[in-house]
Amino acid sequence: MSMITIDILKKLKESEDKVEFKKGEGGNISYDGGSKLKPSDRRRCILGYVTALCNEEGGCLVIGMSDNYPHEVIGTNQNLDSIGELESTIYRDTGIRPKVFELYENQKRVLVIEVPSRPAGKVFKFEDVALMRVGEELKPMSDAVYLKIIQEQEPDFSQQYCEGLSVTDLDEKAISILKEKYALKQNNPNFKRLSNEQLLSDLDLLKNGKLTNAALILLAKKEVLNEKLPQAAVMLEYRNAENQISFDNRIPFSEPFFILIDQLWNTINLRNGSFPIQDGAYIFNIPFFNEAVIRESINNAITHRDYRRTSEIVVKQFPQRLDILNAGGFPSGVNLENLLKTPSTPRNRLLADVLQKTGIVERSGQGVDKIFYNTLIEGKAEPDYSKSDYFQVNLKLSAVIEDRAFALFIVAVQEGLPETEKLSVLEVITLNMIKKNAAKRDLDFEIVSKLLEKKLIEKRGKTNAIYYILSKDYYEFTDEKAKYYNLQELDESQVLTRVLQFLSKESRAKMKDFVGLFEDKLSRKQVRFRIEKFVTNKILKQEGEGSSSVYEIGENFINEIEVISEALSLGLKQLEKNNTKKNVMARKRPEKDQ
Repeated sequence: MSMITIDILKKLKESEDKVEFKKGEGGNISYDGGSKLKPSDRRRCILGYVTALCNEEGGCLVIGMSDNYPHEVIGTNQNLDSIGELESTIYRDTGIRPKVFELYENQKRVLVIEVPSRPAGKVFKFEDVALMRVGEELKPMSDAVYLKIIQEQEPDFSQQYCEGLSVTDLDEKAISILKEKYALKQNNPNFKRLSNEQLLSDLDLLKNGKLTNAALILLAKKEVLNEKLPQAAVMLEYRNAENQISFDNRIPFSEPFFILIDQLWNTINLRNGSFPIQDGAYIFNIPFFNEAVIRESINNAITHRDYRRTSEIVVKQFPQRLDILNAGGFPSGVNLENLLKTPSTPRNRLLADVLQKTGIVERSGQGVDKIFYNTLIEGKAEPDYSKSDYFQVNLKLSAVIEDRAFALFIVAVQEGLPETEKLSVLEVITLNMIKKNAAKRDLDFEIVSKLLEKKLIEKRGKTNAIYYILSKDYYEFTDEKAKYYNLQELDESQVLTRVLQFLSKESRAKMKDFVGLFEDKLSRKQVRFRIEKFVTNKILKQEGEGSSSVYEIGENFINEIEVISEALSLGLKQLEKNNTKKNVMARKRPEKDQ
């Protein structure tokens, strides 16, 4: 909860301190403007003020206090017993994550909606209008302010000087680890003999005699880091069940990064299990939590988080799932759709550069690739970023192996390919999408072409009904070869068999019924062509025209089937008679021989 108190609120000034006071005596502040006709009147609602305050880089909407200075407590019933619901509906309707809480003075209730600052370059709107506060009014943002905001670049927090931080405030063990890793990555043992000042200067952690925030986060002693940047801590919470709200154990990690990262992984690994996977006589174990994935996810969180926000990184560990939440949304230009295709610009460039030069991360922007690749090749579900927004990144990692065969298939493929042709992360993701029957329009044509060349997928269907399946090798790992052959393109006799099976149960059908029968295999045009051919050959009978046409099995075809059935019946009877005669003759023959 926020550190705001009623005594602090009484002394705040609306414009200077970015606070909006409303009496709301009867709980009468409209949520969204309600039935008011004029846009200027509708804006004076909870959503309007939240939007404007967010655009002003954060602030508070206070309901239940007078707007005259010093602000007197009036008391309000606004959203009494529903503050959790208010918080979630504001987030649903605006994408802004507020904190809503109550304060009391002499039994009088005050409702505070604490609004976070907008991310750099992002403007929020109410009813498609970007709002700003002007005196007592909420007005459309001026063009000059709007342009200034959308052209903003996020400052590199890690590059800024950390006032008052000295070399003696740094942890010797953390510096020693940094030297080791730097020397190893650069293949130069002499780096280990550099003085601390020289090393820090070479890595731009020390500039003009001043240490940066990156030096603080990576190397500062625990007590110094806690004092100067407490939000740099990582909280590890363990819960025995995924639907559990309160944690069973909570461990804070507030050491410098070069010490923290190993301690954090080792603690997570204490509760790590594994799944045994068998391929013939060979058994290998896939851990619930892959070390490379977890380390990379935490490295990403530390590199990309917004250190101006006061919340820590939180790692929630469950027996078979792990969530990582960090403050600040995706870096500029990155969203859920382009997460893997757009090279990300780290929010803390200097921090990222040091981690790259010391081999902690491979190169900037590649972390998410690694997370996806290492997760999918173990047959687990894709990493889930869907709960992320402009204010936080929320990554969910499942420990459960959904498809053992896919893991074996990818391992076998990679082992059989030369180094220069190994599967990329996007190729593995595309294989996973094809396995899940993704539509052709959702696949990258260039990647699909490469996979066809490598004979890892096969094309089925024609024109609009083209679809792809994994190669026969995958179905051999699943022990479902029959399923592979079932996915082969349908020939005319297979289409007819399915149509007749349907009509034998339903007796009559429309064209849309037939299209539904083959929606995953044939286009509407291909189905219509075959049905019309069956009508021409009098296998099917058509009544009506156009969309009102109804089809049933043709009388000629029924007659033919009856003739064939009768012939088969006669044939079987004759066969039975012949067999009986042969058996009688066979029994008589030995008597003659005697």
